[in-house]
Amino acid sequence: MTVIDVFAHVLPPTFLARMNAIHPDILAKFPYMKNQLLTDVAQHRASLTADHQQIISAVNLNPEDFVDPEQAAELCRAANDEIATTVRANRDIFPAGVAMLPMSNVPAALKIIDEQVAGSDALVGVQLFTQAMREPITAPAYEPIFARMAAINAPIWLHPVFDMRKPDNNLTFSWEYELTQAMYGIVAARYFRKYPGLKVIVHHAGAMVPYFSQRIKYIQTAEDYADFQKFYVDTAILGNPLALDLAADFFGSDHVLFGTDAPFGIPPVGPTAVIEQAVNEMTVTAKQKQAIFSGNWQRLLASLG
Repeated sequence: MTVIDVFAHVLPPTFLARMNAIHPDILAKFPYMKNQLLTDVAQHRASLTADHQQIISAVNLNPEDFVDPEQAAELCRAANDEIATTVRANRDIFPAGVAMLPMSNVPAALKIIDEQVAGSDALVGVQLFTQAMREPITAPAYEPIFARMAAINAPIWLHPVFDMRKPDNNLTFSWEYELTQAMYGIVAARYFRKYPGLKVIVHHAGAMVPYFSQRIKYIQTAEDYADFQKFYVDTAILGNPLALDLAADFFGSDHVLFGTDAPFGIPPVGPTAVIEQAVNEMTVTAKQKQAIFSGNWQRLLASLG
């Protein structure tokens, strides 16, 4: 059985070189990105066990944080071409990739969606972060991106970033809180009702939502509760089968996709083995486990047309 990891990361080397030319030693700001598995396809390939594939998305080295809107758009477009080229040259391990968007330039982002994602044989969606330009991802300026992604029937990958206004950010808890708030923002904005085709894949098993589902049920409306269940989530919580069971119970096992955050989490190659073991220890049926490992992604992909 092929295992498909829907949330694995790369850092396209030409893109990194261009960013480094703009901001010398840029990775000093992001030491966790100093990982050869992100940039070296040969090493990345060697780190994978047999019958494992990855949907690749870029790490959060976002051009709009460093350059003007026009240059951000050009850098994202070139990085997307680089990711697509990597996919086409390595279909056996990278069946698809996820595009970057310049969030300081929404018109250019929409053009990228139309020209690089819609109808692409390599890029199947876009990655958004919980905040962009110090605004929540559900700020009104970004709504056209959600609308366009629903219109072309392609998924959004939702990844956390820190809210830099907060002095106590930490990797253990802050990203999960930010994901949860972004999910709440999407539901509160009624995006699932305004854009019925919208598909959002949330990192880290839906963060806090499965564990506070009864608070959602009794504090919010029945319509909002149902909207929370429309998210897809991955399994990237570094193990913990009981927590994954909660995620499957709330979102439905058909909305749980195997994802690891590789190569991050557990050095040196990432947490794939630990998360795979956790899925195998879930209380769901063998058929549901197989769906989590690959079938749910394959069905989602087939639904995109």
